[in-house]
Amino acid sequence: MKKRNILLLLLILVGVITFLDRINISVAGATIMQDLGLSRKQWGWVLSAFILSYGLIQVPLGVLGDKKGHRNVLTVIVLWWSVFTALTGMAGGFVKLIAVRFLFGIGEAGSYPNMTGVIGKWFSRSETGKAQGAIWAASRLGGALTPFVVIPVIALLGWRVAFYILGGLGLLWSIAWYYFYRDKASTIKGIRMSELDSLPAAVLSTEKLEIPWKTILTRKQFWLLLSMYFFYAWGSWFFFSWFPTFMELGRGYTKGQLTYAVAVPFLMSMIGNIAGGFLSDKLSVKYGLRTGRRLLGTGALAVSSLCMFLAGFIPGKLQVFIFLSLCFGVIDLMLPSAWAICTDIGRKFAGAVSGAMNTAGNIGGFICAAVFGYVVDGTGNYNVPLYIIAGMLLISSILFLNLDPSRPLAEDNLTV
Repeated sequence: MKKRNILLLLLILVGVITFLDRINISVAGATIMQDLGLSRKQWGWVLSAFILSYGLIQVPLGVLGDKKGHRNVLTVIVLWWSVFTALTGMAGGFVKLIAVRFLFGIGEAGSYPNMTGVIGKWFSRSETGKAQGAIWAASRLGGALTPFVVIPVIALLGWRVAFYILGGLGLLWSIAWYYFYRDKASTIKGIRMSELDSLPAAVLSTEKLEIPWKTILTRKQFWLLLSMYFFYAWGSWFFFSWFPTFMELGRGYTKGQLTYAVAVPFLMSMIGNIAGGFLSDKLSVKYGLRTGRRLLGTGALAVSSLCMFLAGFIPGKLQVFIFLSLCFGVIDLMLPSAWAICTDIGRKFAGAVSGAMNTAGNIGGFICAAVFGYVVDGTGNYNVPLYIIAGMLLISSILFLNLDPSRPLAEDNLTV
């Protein structure tokens, strides 16, 4: 097996772990709220604490990985968030829980910018969509597996033990990553010369990288990308934060029903990511980057907006399950294209660009998670926030239509 395929398998595995550790608090949400006596407003701030730090540290950790190397940076950040996953189970109140989740978010913030940086080095531009689709599909698989892991543990041992168990997975992955990966491809044990010759030039380079922020910040495409992802993230972070609680308290799902009600939409999202990765690359080869990436991203966001609106508008448990499953699956047809665009226009600065994009998204997610609780408290209706999210997804679709992946933000040989 080629070393880059082993590398991709490791990234897929950490993608699963990332979302197991992230979604577990949402699945356990109603139980934790009852145990700690938290209101819906307070719970919104607990969810937002993670999103805030996760968003704020994206760019610094993306830049750190690009400049210092992805081997050490990914090892440290996975260890960091694994420790705070376990410490979540020790939190005894509102303030402590917010503090731990904020610190947990600092670690997870570097995961996808650094994975994107690795993919940009090891995979050609015609393959980045599929590679991104694989790691994002893995994240959704992690989300789908979470209720099957967390709910039985809660029933047998309590919600705190679920966090202790999941915290141990990241430790094992960090050891494997540090042992296998090298920032310079030629130093990876057992790699063949034929594979080295097929790699993009960036993975073979040892030059010090400086991010040309002055140039990047003047590009209209950069701000379009960030704006698109800000509005998209209202949809994705609904599923990552309030979705299990919405299904349980808003639509009356029992714990037993919740296992499948949460898992199926995440499985649909996983399928969407895999299909989106292949479609993004295929359409880009057939129609060019500009049209290929746009076609899939714009269409997926528009359809997901409609599904989100219908989930709020049409009553019933089965109906909301169907429309939200479709929404999550369709919205993530777009995701590999968005992250591939970071590689398309960021080139060797892809880690920094993707970090900036994800920061914008997490600002949107932070606002969504906090606002959701206030809207529900103010209206007594769990459906009203879904209409707001549907509007945000429609705006994101319009912005995606104006992106041009064929125009790099800065030349690869540009230095500062």
